[in-house]
Amino acid sequence: MRNNNNNNDEFDPNAVNEDGSPVVRLRLPKKWANEQFAFADLMMGANHIRVRCYDGVTRMGRIKGKIKKRVWIREGDILIVTPWSFQDDKCDIIYRYLPPQADWLRKNRYL
Repeated sequence: MRNNNNNNDEFDPNAVNEDGSPVVRLRLPKKWANEQFAFADLMMGANHIRVRCYDGVTRMGRIKGKIKKRVWIREGDILIVTPWSFQDDKCDIIYRYLPPQADWLRKNRYL
């Protein structure tokens, strides 16, 4: 977290765009880390979800322990996943977008 006591203009929590909309900062998939967007299709139970990835492949997603109890994932959510290098039909779920964030991604043509 940044210290807002000094007079730098790097971070302003009340920043707005030219049209008056607030500035949105989102976590985007890192291509160099083999991350991609996915859509939660079906809850399978035991921390497993069937997801449709951006590359067109349906995979079995596993919720990582870091977000298992903190983030609740439902069917229809937009996610960031990392496919496994040794088993292409499985992936790790590493991030979930909130509905306003997903709307912003659609509006700005990331999805």
